[in-house]
Formats: sequence, structure tokens, C-alpha cells
Amino acid sequence: MVEPDADRRWRLRHLPVLLGTSAALAAVAAVLGAVTGGATAALGAAAGVGVTVFSYTLTTVVLARADQVNPQLLLPLGLGLYVLKFSLLGAVLVAVASTGWGGLVPLCLGIVAGVAVWTAVHIWWLTTVHARRAHS
Repeated sequence: MVEPDADRRWRLRHLPVLLGTSAALAAVAAVLGAVTGGATAALGAAAGVGVTVFSYTLTTVVLARADQVNPQLLLPLGLGLYVLKFSLLGAVLVAVASTGWGGLVPLCLGIVAGVAVWTAVHIWWLTTVHARRAHS
């Protein structure tokens, strides 16, 4: 078994896999958006995936760093980031909706797809790749 302090960098090892998968998802979302709704939908769908990737990457990096500095920072920083991110997301969505931009629905669908794919790949990584490393 790996000691908790033996390898603190494991908390970021999943990022390349998640970022690569998210880049592929953004490309697929853009193509689907273009086919179903033109350039505006393509931009909205890809941007939605990008919003999710930015949000999740920020959380991962901040919490990994906080854990290195002082593990007692994890709960307050995690909760603070959660409130901040969802408040900003709500404000951005309201602002975008008020413009009447045609890419709003694809943007929202891109966010949903980004969350679903990021979460699924993260679960896969934790239960297979990381679990194998922790037990070897």
C-alpha cells in the first residue's frame, strides 16, 4: 500500500487522460453542433465542453495544491470553489440568455456532455488505472 505522503502527484495524473478525452468531446460536439445547427451551434457546443473542462481542471489543480500545503484546506476550498463556480456559471448563463444568442442550448448541452464524459472517464481512471497503481 502506498503511504499517503509517498506520492502526492497522483492527484494530477488523471488530467492528461481527462483533457485528451475532453478535447475529443469538444471536437465531436462542434461537429454535431455544425451539422444540426450551423456555426453558432458548433461554437456553443464546443464552448460548453470548454466551460466544464476549465471548471473541473481549476478545481483539480487548486485542491491538489491545497492538499500539498495543508490537507485541512480541502473542505473550505472545495466548498468555496463549488459556490463560486456555480454562481459564476449561473451568472454567465443568465447573461448569455439575455442576449438571445442562438448558441445557448448547444452551450448547455455541451456543458452536460462535458460533465457526463469527464465524470465517467474520471471514475474509470480511479477504478482501473489508479487502483492498479495503488495495489502494485
